[in-house]
Formats: sequence, C-alpha cells, structure tokens
Amino acid sequence: MTIKPLFDKVVLKAVETEETTQSGIVLPGTAKEKPQMAEVVAVGPGGVVDGKDVVMQVKEGQKVIYSKYAGNDVKLDDTEYVIIRQSDILAVVE
Repeated sequence: MTIKPLFDKVVLKAVETEETTQSGIVLPGTAKEKPQMAEVVAVGPGGVVDGKDVVMQVKEGQKVIYSKYAGNDVKLDDTEYVIIRQSDILAVVE
C-alpha cells in the first residue's frame, strides 16, 4: 500500500536517531523525544489551498526538519509516518 498526499500535504518517515547521548548515556524509550528530522516519502501536487496558490518546495528523498507538534501520525504496514502541511516544514537538511 502507498500513501498519496493531497494538496499541500507531505508524508514524512522519521529518521532513526541514536539511543545514546554523546557522553555515552543510554536513553530509555520513555526519555526520548519525538524526532523532528524526517525523510520526505511523498509530496502532494500543491495547487490552490485556502485561496492561495501553493508551489511545493520539497521533493521525495530530501531530509527535512519540521515543527515539533505538527501533523498527524499514521501507521501503515508496520511503518510509522507523519503527514504534515508543507508550511510546517522548517528547513531542508543537505
């Protein structure tokens, strides 16, 4: 099954984060924050959203940083995704 976003939506898959800090402390699952860096899996077509013309700025495969509390979590085929608006993406990581 695939996810095809509509309008200005972007589907993200979280980038795996390390489970130990730089000083070597291992973090339990409850102490970890939700990652804010993700890989773009799918991009909607853009178009007119709320009366404004939206041009999509991100592409599949790019790594991005997004707002901490943005989007909706979706689980599909044992993989977790986040679906957000393009405007909730803060930066592209190169």
